[in-house]
Amino acid sequence: MAELGQSVTLIRAQQVAREAEVRQSVNGVRFATFGETGLGPMDLDQMLGAVPTAITAALKSNTYFFVPLALREPDSLLGGSTRGQKSSDNAMVAPAYSDDLGEAAICHRNVELESGHRGVFISTRLMSDRFALSFEFFINVAHALVDEVGVPEVFATLVWEQAVANGKGETSFDAWEARQLALGRPVRPESENSKSVSRRDRSRAFGVRLEPVAAAAAPLKIDEKEKTIFLETAFSDAVAIYLLSLTLDFDYSELREREYPLLAPGALAARLRLVSELFPPNAGYEFSIRYRRRA
Repeated sequence: MAELGQSVTLIRAQQVAREAEVRQSVNGVRFATFGETGLGPMDLDQMLGAVPTAITAALKSNTYFFVPLALREPDSLLGGSTRGQKSSDNAMVAPAYSDDLGEAAICHRNVELESGHRGVFISTRLMSDRFALSFEFFINVAHALVDEVGVPEVFATLVWEQAVANGKGETSFDAWEARQLALGRPVRPESENSKSVSRRDRSRAFGVRLEPVAAAAAPLKIDEKEKTIFLETAFSDAVAIYLLSLTLDFDYSELREREYPLLAPGALAARLRLVSELFPPNAGYEFSIRYRRRA
């Protein structure tokens, strides 16, 4: 153990994994809570229950620990040398929040546990609201799914057709970067194209038909490594957004970031509908896309 900031005692993640009560949600997700998470039981149950049973089978090696703060490599906090120790051995958790520890924390930390299991420690107190916390959990679930089963061929075909057609934007910067590199195109989006598509999207909202920007010249050679990264990232993103939609009502624009153009609504709708067919919602959850015209 170690202390930092406002007299908060840090605990090794391995110890938390041994001592916390690990439970299983009704749909099969292994989880535990530890410390002053600020997370209500009903909110936690709703979030966990949103993961379709068709996905939970891929999570059998993972346990999700919801903790106030999971720290980055805190070598200076351990009271001695950590040379030669595994990264998992050094992982530390704070049972409560402090401003100092918040600066040293990370959204989540993967820790290798005994018997080949992995602990995913999620920092609940770094998230500003349920939206952020839920999305952090769901993107971790989606990555575990991809690691276990890969990308379904039908999904890969859809998103690659959208990419080659030069459809607007992507679901994350990682997906955008990998897609552009796979096609041999600049990573920085062209502002002129972005503006023209945005005007059309504002009038159509969540239409199901993708209207791409005029197609760019076909690349001379596809970078297969980057294409694989793009397909995996796009699938992870789509699964996470789908799970988020089962848990909360949210506006698609809330996913927007500055570093890349957001995926056209019609293209996202097509991806999400396909994901919902592959992984139908559990009883009590409903998937829907609401259409809205903007003035």
